Amino acid sequence: MHTRRVCSFVVNRWPTCMLILSSLVWIGMWKPVVAEVTVWVETATRRFCREDMPPRPAMQAIEVAAARNEWVGFQIFFRSSQPVPQIQIDTTALKGPQNATISPSNFRVYREHQIHIVHGTYRNEAFRPGWYPDPLIPTRNPITEVSLHGKYQALPFDLPAEETHGFYIDIFVPPETPPGKYAGRITVRGNAVSASEIPVTLEVWDFTLPSTPSLVTAFGSPSQRMRSYYVKRATSGKESPPENWEEVDKQCAALVSEHRINAYPPSDWLVLRRDDSGYTLPQESIAKLRSWIDRYHVNAIQIPSPVGRVTDPGQSPDDLHAWLAAWDKAIAEIARPHVIFYIYLKDEPNDPEAYEFVRHWGKSIRAAQTKVKVLVVEQTVTQNPAWGDLYGAVDIWCSLFPLYDEPTAKQRQALGEIMWAYTALCQGKRISPWWHIDYPLLHYRVPSWISWRFGITGLLYWGGMSYWDQVEDPWTDANTYRPGPADRPLTFNGEGTLVYPARPCGYEGIVPSLRLKALRDSIEDYEYLEMLRRGDRADDAQRLVLSLTPSWFEWSDNPEDYEEARRKLAELILTLPPEIRNAAK
Repeated sequence: MHTRRVCSFVVNRWPTCMLILSSLVWIGMWKPVVAEVTVWVETATRRFCREDMPPRPAMQAIEVAAARNEWVGFQIFFRSSQPVPQIQIDTTALKGPQNATISPSNFRVYREHQIHIVHGTYRNEAFRPGWYPDPLIPTRNPITEVSLHGKYQALPFDLPAEETHGFYIDIFVPPETPPGKYAGRITVRGNAVSASEIPVTLEVWDFTLPSTPSLVTAFGSPSQRMRSYYVKRATSGKESPPENWEEVDKQCAALVSEHRINAYPPSDWLVLRRDDSGYTLPQESIAKLRSWIDRYHVNAIQIPSPVGRVTDPGQSPDDLHAWLAAWDKAIAEIARPHVIFYIYLKDEPNDPEAYEFVRHWGKSIRAAQTKVKVLVVEQTVTQNPAWGDLYGAVDIWCSLFPLYDEPTAKQRQALGEIMWAYTALCQGKRISPWWHIDYPLLHYRVPSWISWRFGITGLLYWGGMSYWDQVEDPWTDANTYRPGPADRPLTFNGEGTLVYPARPCGYEGIVPSLRLKALRDSIEDYEYLEMLRRGDRADDAQRLVLSLTPSWFEWSDNPEDYEEARRKLAELILTLPPEIRNAAK
């Protein structure tokens, strides 16, 4: 009854109420509710979900360090007691020694888009439901640099009350940047709140990362995988494919290369021609491949498998030898000796027939003494002694992380064979860096440290980084891979994906993820370790690695430990001769 009377009074006497309220404001007896905005920064490999509260104490200044020709990123987070409309983030040039600057054009600003996840990845016992940030919405088109205005927009951003939201900011240190400390600020502003400035300090170390990474990656082609996604969308009448796939290919290649991951060339450049004289790779394709390798800093290329393209070597090995000879000639003409050319012969052979297939083709290829390597996604220890082994048929072994067998791996390495590793799905409960959205972000940074310690020189991942075929919209549905019975599929959040379709952001192609940024940092960490190895300081590097990874299945889960170790690696690198610190590749 009393509530009705109050409401009736307010409605019937609204002008009077407003006059009274205005008077109270004027004389200072009533003040409007002011938003209590908390802003903090994070420089380690850590994720904050929508539900997470600010840490205590929260960092208020950005202090990072990087080599020349390296990207370094950090995050800025917001949480407010009241909605804050129109949040903006402004960057300024970083000023360093002798009037040197790092201009705002070297900054990339992204808003962290969040996906609601209610079902955890299979066997993730630590899962908690929530809104997980992963896709990164850019403020500018990465190719044209024009501002973006799509369905999802980075800035300005309307911050809801009692929610944590983040922004990821990348800074690129150009190769010619003088060493020293650079300082600047980032200004944060929004409607009805005071602008605040976040100090930024960037220390540029006096060494340069090579443009071509030492760690080999084989993650597939995002643009090739995207084609099946858009075919499915077009068939159902929901969405048309991009009009210019050539431009999409270039944008995808540029983005993955920027993250130190191999960009796959168009498949039609890798087709041998056959005539009466045998097989040849056209000169036009050779020129294109050479240019692609240089432009995108490629260190490995997967060529087509000969299976189904040549006569079975059991019937006539001559055809296979001619096919491989054509590739050897093309590799010599491409003249990029740092590039590994390999055949992906078999994925996870799991029965006697598959093992026999690998032996049959792998040994025949290796018998030709070709430059082309044979890759098989299998561990070095035989799954079942009754199947025999694959020794003598494989050049590159690619083991699932939890199935890696150190004793047999060392034996194969001693014979000159190559070790790679990969992670996919949750097989068993042995600790492993699982690549799913609902696992800690650090899982994407750990693999390079483990790999370097054990002489693993490559990482493989399936899906082309853009496996969206099983979801309606990867921006809203994280369960991208669903094996198992149709009525009870398993959940693997983010499996097969490291990028997202860029169309909702206002352009064709892909956008990165938080996980991709952490993986890039991991690849850069590996480069620090390799520089020390080239400078005869591998033992010192190994001691630091051991402090983080005591064994294959033990590694630190504290993100700050990796930042501290990285800084110590940098201090060691600074003692190396200039020709090692600044070697171009």
